[in-house]
Amino acid sequence: MAVEVSAKALAEGQGAAGHAVLLGDIGATNARFALLTRGALGSVAWIEVAQYPNFEDAVDALLKSRFDGVEVSHAVLAVAGPVESGRCNFTNCSWTVDARDIRKRFAFDTVRVVNDFEATALSLPHLGEDDLYRVGGGRAVLHAPKVVLGPGSGLGVAGLVGDEGRWIVVPSEGGHATIAATTRREDTILAYLRERFGHVSAERILSGPGLENLYKAIAAVDGVPAPLGNPVEITNAALEASCPAACAALDLFCAMLGSFAGNVALTYGARGGVYIAGGIAPRVLRHLSNSTFRQRFEQKGRMTSYLEAIPTQVIVHPTATFLGLRSLAGADASGRS
Repeated sequence: MAVEVSAKALAEGQGAAGHAVLLGDIGATNARFALLTRGALGSVAWIEVAQYPNFEDAVDALLKSRFDGVEVSHAVLAVAGPVESGRCNFTNCSWTVDARDIRKRFAFDTVRVVNDFEATALSLPHLGEDDLYRVGGGRAVLHAPKVVLGPGSGLGVAGLVGDEGRWIVVPSEGGHATIAATTRREDTILAYLRERFGHVSAERILSGPGLENLYKAIAAVDGVPAPLGNPVEITNAALEASCPAACAALDLFCAMLGSFAGNVALTYGARGGVYIAGGIAPRVLRHLSNSTFRQRFEQKGRMTSYLEAIPTQVIVHPTATFLGLRSLAGADASGRS
């Protein structure tokens, strides 16, 4: 559960002369920060998580190098992991983000820590057509629930439900739900991965490390070499069609992402649309469009017609999470629907 802080308090902090709210989108690989001052969002600064032993040292370096001379009174931080009592122990890296520790070290008045997909979900009402890339058909039902899922370093999932003129986030750890196979070949690949991991969650496949898992599993099952060493190399090789195992891995990634997205849409009743966030989908837009993603999204037996009506779109806005963070900070309160 996030540390509670009123929008009024945050608005007062960012409205005072020289005061600002520190916004952060903290992933397992990269962390991004920006200042919100008088409702205006500043430029986004990037850092590599691996460069700093802990989160507080990263913030200290950032405040001194990029935001020196600005009085920061509040912070709203989106983190890639479950949050309890304002604290997150990251799932996919060694960092811990703790609201109390941050307040104490930097003398902030308030700190709020939320799951990153809570912030991403809150960005959805603020995205325009140019911020989205449509894959397949369907038409959103106004005010119906929406859902966002994002394969990146991990796999996040969150829902967004309208309630009397406001939006409420329904967070989850859906990325750790058990992944299902729909073909015999997928049965064989998942059996191989179960031997390696025991439990095979959606995140074990639908993430950057998951793409690497798929690649190695396909190579092992097919008895072919697997010379590529990381998800970037695998993605590039697949897009260049220079490695059959990489091509097969990316094809299967897109297919199983479609199946999983359809499951999530059914779970949330997301007739307001399914949105794909994260760092992978925007890099493979054309491949995703030409894959079986949408076919697998819709293939749900008696519920096929239900899913055919739901649009699926990739978020291509480069800093969409900050739109949600700005909303959480209270600067966009008047624009909420």
